[in-house]
Amino acid sequence: MTSPFSDPLPDRGPAAEKAILDPLIEDVEKEFSTMVIMARQAIRKRAAAVHPELQPLGYKVLSLLVREHARQQIILAEELQVDKATMSRMIKWLEAKGLVTRQPDPTDGRAMLVSITDAARAGVIESSAASRQLLRNRLNSWEPEEIKRFADLLSKLNANDASRRQG
Repeated sequence: MTSPFSDPLPDRGPAAEKAILDPLIEDVEKEFSTMVIMARQAIRKRAAAVHPELQPLGYKVLSLLVREHARQQIILAEELQVDKATMSRMIKWLEAKGLVTRQPDPTDGRAMLVSITDAARAGVIESSAASRQLLRNRLNSWEPEEIKRFADLLSKLNANDASRRQG
């Protein structure tokens, strides 16, 4: 007598796979779209908490500088995938508002290092803490294993995207 589990799975073929996967992919796409919209709204709020006129790109610059300390303008532009002119205008604006400082890079006399000011650092850290608390509140009803699995899946998705960009 053979076990029903010993038979190989039937080949579903491309049509069956498409029929199964397409609705699932559409659901993922819909949820990602919702998440992106909510993330953009959150970044606008976080930016406004630091400075009422701060744009999302400026907030992203400040967020990088909180983690990385001083960075060259061109490196910031590359990391945030914006052109050098856009980054230059943003850094000038941030400097005029007292959110960053610029000084010559001691390792490259042609480049300027951009640093976040203490006041801007405090604002970014405070807005990040508020955002983290909101995320904690949303995940509070989840089991720790679910949160771990969610983080692992996001990591897997991000790793796939990172390897594709490098390749």
